[in-house]
Amino acid sequence: MHSLAALSISWGELLGRLALAAALGGAIGIEREIREQEAGLRTHMLVSVGAALFTVVGAYGFDGQSVDPSRIAAQIVTGVGFLGAGAIIRRGFSVRGLTTAATLWVVAAVGLASGAGYYSAAAVTTALVLVLLGPLRIVARHYIDRPQGRRLAVELGKGAGSAPVISALERLGVALQSFELEGQVVEIELELPRGARPEDVVAAVGGLEGVQGVRWQQ
Repeated sequence: MHSLAALSISWGELLGRLALAAALGGAIGIEREIREQEAGLRTHMLVSVGAALFTVVGAYGFDGQSVDPSRIAAQIVTGVGFLGAGAIIRRGFSVRGLTTAATLWVVAAVGLASGAGYYSAAAVTTALVLVLLGPLRIVARHYIDRPQGRRLAVELGKGAGSAPVISALERLGVALQSFELEGQVVEIELELPRGARPEDVVAAVGGLEGVQGVRWQQ
C-alpha cells in the first residue's frame, strides 16, 4: 500500500485531475440525460472518473516497480467497449443506443487524458463532442433529406394475417423499424422513402383483403 506522499503527484493535482474528468464527462452526460438516453449524467461521469483514476494509478501507483502505463490505457479502451455494448438496444427492426455507446467510449478517452494531465486535449475533445451532438445534429437534420419516421396501425379481420401487409409495404419501398401484433391490430413503425406520400401507404394497405382499417398514429 502506497501513500500519496510517496508518489510523484500531489493531493491537489490528483483531485484536480479527477474533478476535471468528472466535469467534462458530466458535460457530455447532461446532453445524453436531456435526450433521455440509456446512459446519462451519472454513468458518463463515472466512466470518465474511473478512466482517470486508472490512468493515475498506472502512472504513479506502482512505486519502485517497472510498469508500462500504456498497458492500463489499453485495458480501459477494451473494457469500456463492453459497457458501451450494454447501451445498445435492438427493438424490432431498429437498433438504438449507438450514439450513447460512442459517447461512453469518448468520455473514457476524456477521462484518460484528464488523468494523464493532458488537460487541453480533454477539454477540446469535450467541446468538439458537444458540437457533434448538438449543433451538427441540427444542421444534419436540416440539410440531409432522411426518410420520415411514422407509426401505422392496421386493423385485421378475423383470420387475416399480417404477411400481406408487410409485403405491400416492402413493395412501396417502406423501411420497417418495428412490428407489433396486439389482437387483431398490427402496429408498425416505419420510415417513408423520399417522395412517398402517407395517403399512398394507406391506400395500398387499406385495399388488401382482410384489412378492415388503417390509420396513422402520432
